[in-house]
Amino acid sequence: MSSIPAGKPVPEQEEEEPQTQTEPVLQALEQNPSMMSHVSIGTDHLDRAVAFYDTVFATIGVKRVLEHAGAVAYGKQYPEFWVQAPHDGRPASVGNGTHFGFLAESRAQVDAFYAVAIAAGATGDGAPGPRPHYGVAYYGCFVRDLDGYKIEAMLLVGADG
Repeated sequence: MSSIPAGKPVPEQEEEEPQTQTEPVLQALEQNPSMMSHVSIGTDHLDRAVAFYDTVFATIGVKRVLEHAGAVAYGKQYPEFWVQAPHDGRPASVGNGTHFGFLAESRAQVDAFYAVAIAAGATGDGAPGPRPHYGVAYYGCFVRDLDGYKIEAMLLVGADG
C-alpha cells in the first residue's frame, strides 16, 4: 500500500471489486443490527494509520474487510470503520468532541487494546477501568491515535462473566 500525499485528491476506483472480497461483506451487511452503516476518519499518513489500526484492532477481533485506493475498512464482518485519505485532497483534521467506541468481549481485551495502542504510539486518554458515571457495568479505556482521534474499547461488565 502506498501513501496518498496530502493535498492530492484520492482517485476514484474504476475497477469492479473482486466478487470474493465484496460478496461476503454484502451478505454480512444484510444481517447488521446496528443503526450505523459506517464511520470514516481522515489521515494524511495512511500507511502509518493502517499499521496502527491493524495492530490495535487485532486485540478486539477486528480486521480489515475491504480496501480501496486510499482507504481501508475495518470490522468483524462488514466495513464499519474506514481509515482514508480525505477525498477533497485537503489535510485531514480531528473533530473536537468526537470519539469512536469499539465493543470488546472482555476486560482483558479492553486492557490489551489500551496496552497495544500505547505501545504502537497512541497517547493515553483514560486507562482501562470502570466508568461508573457511564453506568455501573461500564468498563473501558480511551486513547488518542497517531492522528489525534479519540478511540475507546469498552464492554458492559457482566457481558464477560
